[in-house]
Amino acid sequence: MGVLLRNDHPDINIDCNDIENIIIKIMDHLDCRNQEVSILLTGNKYIRRLNQEFRSIDQPTDVLSFPQNADEDPCIPEEVILGDIAVSLDIAKAQAKEHGLDFKEEIILLLIHGILHLLGYDHEISEQEEKQMRNKTRELFKLIFPKRLLADSCNY
Repeated sequence: MGVLLRNDHPDINIDCNDIENIIIKIMDHLDCRNQEVSILLTGNKYIRRLNQEFRSIDQPTDVLSFPQNADEDPCIPEEVILGDIAVSLDIAKAQAKEHGLDFKEEIILLLIHGILHLLGYDHEISEQEEKQMRNKTRELFKLIFPKRLLADSCNY
């Protein structure tokens, strides 16, 4: 299993090793031991460009997930590469206050959300799917931060 993490935000430094270790724990808990995820921590400018290019939405967003599609590239086995995630550290910083979390907790929350999307969870399909994804998010968040609870107003 591998976590490839890069922080290209020009102004925000974080402990990438700590984040990688947490993601490894989450992936292990999800039985994704043999899969790889690539994570980019970036700013609003770049994530806005990605959002425009891949979703035709011309604004920054908090997290984007790009599942590996073995149908598009049969040379890369789907069971090895889970996909890519991009997180806006600018939005994470602002949302942390809204969610009552510290910055690191918000980053992990967004990465959990992204990983679940890579695994096929989709809160936009139905209320039942949204509930399943929300429950799984809380389970994983509690695994990492056992003494913290996500507020009901946090709709991840």
